[in-house]
Amino acid sequence: MQAITLFVNGEPESAKLILRDLVNATVGFEALAEEIHKPAKSLHRMLSQSGNPTMSNISAVFAAIKHALKVEVHTKVVLA
Repeated sequence: MQAITLFVNGEPESAKLILRDLVNATVGFEALAEEIHKPAKSLHRMLSQSGNPTMSNISAVFAAIKHALKVEVHTKVVLA
């Protein structure tokens, strides 16, 4: 997922916006809120450009999207 790469590379604002668009296009904020036990309004705020989600919230969002889309995410370390 592009959002994960952006987070890891120090671009959290762009990552949140992509993640927000992905949520809108797939599971939706109401279903996501139910799955991760957070109010939909809070999710909208945390994934806004000025939002400040915790790592545990971001992790829960990624896990829910992975589950909904039935995808796996693998990492690869490239030494520069």
